[in-house]
Amino acid sequence: MKLSNDLIESLARQLDDCALQVQDTLKITEAHPDMDWDDAYAIQDVLRARHFARGARLIGYKAGLTSYAKMQQMGVDTPVFGFLLDIYSLPDGGQCQTGGLIHPKVEPEIAFVTKVELKGPGCHIGSVLAATDFVIPGIEVLDSRYRDFKFDLKSVIADNTSAAYFVIGGQPLAVEGVDLRTLGIVLEKNGQPVSFGAGAAVLGHPAAAVAMLANHLGARGQSIPAGSLILSGGITEAVAVKAGDNVTLRVQGMGSTGLRFV
Repeated sequence: MKLSNDLIESLARQLDDCALQVQDTLKITEAHPDMDWDDAYAIQDVLRARHFARGARLIGYKAGLTSYAKMQQMGVDTPVFGFLLDIYSLPDGGQCQTGGLIHPKVEPEIAFVTKVELKGPGCHIGSVLAATDFVIPGIEVLDSRYRDFKFDLKSVIADNTSAAYFVIGGQPLAVEGVDLRTLGIVLEKNGQPVSFGAGAAVLGHPAAAVAMLANHLGARGQSIPAGSLILSGGITEAVAVKAGDNVTLRVQGMGSTGLRFV
């Protein structure tokens, strides 16, 4: 690690305050170009602890920048990982308040729910599928705290990979006998299709993102507990939304889920 503990605490507080006050900031590597990957995840850990201190509860994890479309859109080439809290969850078909968001975007995902613990190292797609209770359609609402949604990998890791809200819904689907690579999705905004894709857009197989997450956590002495919700990463590029928009995700064989932005 390159940064002091005091500086890590300070940067986490800066990002937390940006979210609470709905204000953006320059990516933190502008002022701290020497920060390393351990620093970035240490800042994320402090950010999570600040949420815990306010009463939030950990319910799962998320993978980010896992599709080639998303990597190209954001100018990066490696997936990143973050945490999911109960306060991020929105009801299926419910409302998302835009007044507390800086520049919201949505992306379509396949969400996994685990039935047993997943632990790395050595986790692979087969391990993930064996540990999966079911998959279900999910929409993640992203809101980077960085100005103009511009960041590098270390900055976005520190910012909990732009997490804001998410919704899951539709029909849970067991993974036995299902090829998640070929599951087709359509994301609609205000009744019009805006993006299309299939599960293979996420690292060739969405379970590969979950395996990478388990191995990442394993390297840090952690695991994915049974009963965790995991967003496996955006299948397409993120789509900007604003108050008045309605967004629906339709996934082959799993129905749909959606949100209204107000």
